[in-house]
Amino acid sequence: MADTGQTASPDFVALRAEGRTRSERYLAKLCEKTFLSLWSYPAVFRDQGRRGEGDGKEVCDLLVVFENHILIFSDKDCRFHGSGDLQVDWTRWFKKAVKKSVDQIFGAERWIKQFPDRLFLDRQCKVPFPINLPDPEKRVFHRIVIAHDASRACKEHMGGSGSLVLTNEPHFADQMPFTVGPVSPEKGFVHILDDTSLDIVMRTVDTITDFVRYLTKKERFLTGTKAVMAAGEEELLAIYLRRMNDAGEHDFVFEGNYDGISIDEGFWDAFVKSPQRQAQIDADHISYSWDALINTFTFHAMSGTQFSNLNGHSLRDQEIVYRFLAREPRTRRRFLATRLHELLERSKHSKGPLVARVLPPSNGDSPHYVFVFLKRPAGLTDERYRRVRMNVLADYCRVTKLRFPEATDIIGFASEAGSVPQRSEDLIYVDTRKWSAKDEAKAREIQKKLGFLTKVKVSARRVHEYPVNHQGVPRKTTLSRNSPCPCGSRKRFKNCHGA
Repeated sequence: MADTGQTASPDFVALRAEGRTRSERYLAKLCEKTFLSLWSYPAVFRDQGRRGEGDGKEVCDLLVVFENHILIFSDKDCRFHGSGDLQVDWTRWFKKAVKKSVDQIFGAERWIKQFPDRLFLDRQCKVPFPINLPDPEKRVFHRIVIAHDASRACKEHMGGSGSLVLTNEPHFADQMPFTVGPVSPEKGFVHILDDTSLDIVMRTVDTITDFVRYLTKKERFLTGTKAVMAAGEEELLAIYLRRMNDAGEHDFVFEGNYDGISIDEGFWDAFVKSPQRQAQIDADHISYSWDALINTFTFHAMSGTQFSNLNGHSLRDQEIVYRFLAREPRTRRRFLATRLHELLERSKHSKGPLVARVLPPSNGDSPHYVFVFLKRPAGLTDERYRRVRMNVLADYCRVTKLRFPEATDIIGFASEAGSVPQRSEDLIYVDTRKWSAKDEAKAREIQKKLGFLTKVKVSARRVHEYPVNHQGVPRKTTLSRNSPCPCGSRKRFKNCHGA
């Protein structure tokens, strides 16, 4: 069993770079919002050529590491000059803003592959990169160029949103003005975003899981056998978000057999104005409290200001725990945050000292969540109350394993019950893969003594990504006893284990 103690330096947060230029700082803020601060790092350095003194060299403008995914960003703010010859202006801008960025990204990728232990957060190369890089056999690189100012020129010459045209035809890569295609495709796929598409993509698929899923499906689509031309990144994104494959995942699904696919303007505008999208935005509002919760825990872990350091876990070890929370996509975060807020409201009216809820996983990668709100007895010091609450939370997680034998990863969250002037939070992680007979006996003893999960009230709710249909009519969210259980099993709700 692990708590969230840590050994990071209090100055750790201050060492994070913010980017040198205005555009790099803006990119850093966007990425921190989408990927959250523990996994997103502007201006990572390498110690190449230092020889014991001097500053290190910048690897890339921004690096994101999450599970098996490594995202390398290169940001170039190059002025698109107007000489009167559009073809010449485009070729010059493309060379400076895109090709140079692509070279930087592949250089960063080579360094990471060859020297994964020689990445640092500071120019002096004293503070190592704090996140473990994925296993070389499993890692997946996503390469992203952010090329500025072409959107402005594109609007002036072509009108529209200013988003660059996308194609997978190599001969268009630097020949057709305001059209981007494969650059060094023999080395790997590179995403090219402009000022318009950068905001749209990162504000729409705004969790690490949603973002990576989109990149992965887009890479597969544009490296396939079909020729593709899209009026802009946002049009491609709209197609992706409105279509599903046979596995129930967003994907680029087209009926019929075509040699080529052309995606015109209008799909994104129709998506943004649709009642489904508007209802989704409204429903997702509560989900950002889940983001805030992750940021609270990770900030204190990085700054060394946590309450507890019982087991002395390093930040690298703790990242595994926080990763469970950050792995959840936006719609799942909406569900989790809603259930958490509902339990908090219930605690305001409960006569007992404790209210709790167990949420089974939605898929094989999700943990079982245990939410506990505990009243603070009068006269108890902050430290004593927090110790008691952590023990109660740990006991509830043990009994959760007893009640749900299939649980392998259990995340426990606890806070004060009711309305309080100042709130604190505890988080623990229980890995039950080595659950022993002794552990089971202790859990049974706790259950018998405290009565945890002896009387379970089963309830469930289906969460729709788009809460209304195309006519704006709300979709059904309650489940009958014969509905499939939302935990992901194939059992009917009445026969499943949901709590």
